[in-house]
Amino acid sequence: QVQLVESGGGLVQPGGSLRLSCTASGTIFRLYVMGWYRQAPGKQRELVARISSGGSTNYADSVKGRFTISRDNAENTVYLQMNSLKPEDTAVYYCNTVPSVVMYWGQGTQVTVSS
Repeated sequence: QVQLVESGGGLVQPGGSLRLSCTASGTIFRLYVMGWYRQAPGKQRELVARISSGGSTNYADSVKGRFTISRDNAENTVYLQMNSLKPEDTAVYYCNTVPSVVMYWGQGTQVTVSS
């Protein structure tokens, strides 16, 4: 049984930074492409960053240059460093495989960017 647990969200002012973590259990984590997704109120969930098992990364245009995804296969953890945060980054952030698997969705972690 796979379980993904996100943490690290919070309230931050525009221009601030946060680091999100996602720890996986019950799976051979290192073999999967992992991604960070977000869902803002009234909007569809979107993929914002992905990282291959070997460490290759891709980003949505909206976060490119501001967000950095990384992974620690030994710790079964994937991270999302978010800098220069904007109000439009406000959303619930989730991790999942890429492509996503419905049963892997966790509770997510809320990120609110506001002054």
